[in-house]
Amino acid sequence: MSEPTDPHQPDPTVPPLHTIADHQRVPPPRRPAPPRVKPISAVDDIPPAAVVALAAVALTALVLTLKWGIPTGIGWFQHQDWSWATQWAATVADPVHAYLSTHTTDLPITAGTVFVIWQAVGAATLISAWITGGFGPRLTWLAYGSATVAMTWDASPTAGRTVATGLAVIAWTILSSLALRGFSLRPVVNVLHRS
Repeated sequence: MSEPTDPHQPDPTVPPLHTIADHQRVPPPRRPAPPRVKPISAVDDIPPAAVVALAAVALTALVLTLKWGIPTGIGWFQHQDWSWATQWAATVADPVHAYLSTHTTDLPITAGTVFVIWQAVGAATLISAWITGGFGPRLTWLAYGSATVAMTWDASPTAGRTVATGLAVIAWTILSSLALRGFSLRPVVNVLHRS
């Protein structure tokens, strides 16, 4: 086969391509969609007597819960000793407050104000990360927890430093189950189907 002398000239041995004008193009026929399966309707499948019986059981359970369950639960809650929770919170919050008091002496902001900001940022970040699941609130929550653990370690008494830091880490990880809800390290693979 001979090479053409001019690269811009078509090769005479290759037949020319014939194209179809755009207005004459016809898309390929579409395949009909498969028929949809009729969804199961539980209302049609359950006998009316069973529906009435289930409604009666549900109404009885609701009345028993309102009459005896809630007052019993409130009485139990009031008679419990919740000092462990306040002591745990104080084990973390008191060293943080002491750390902030020590490190805000030359600042124009008071330690009490910084402590309130610390609490507000923690609550707002926890709620925001739980509701939105966004990257920013979750990253802020991780930084907040790390700073809290570091402040607890630094300002706790030497004898109880490891216990206080451990309690801070446990509290932070328990609350992280809310803040990092739905977080996964598995990669997300999106598969696009053409139909």
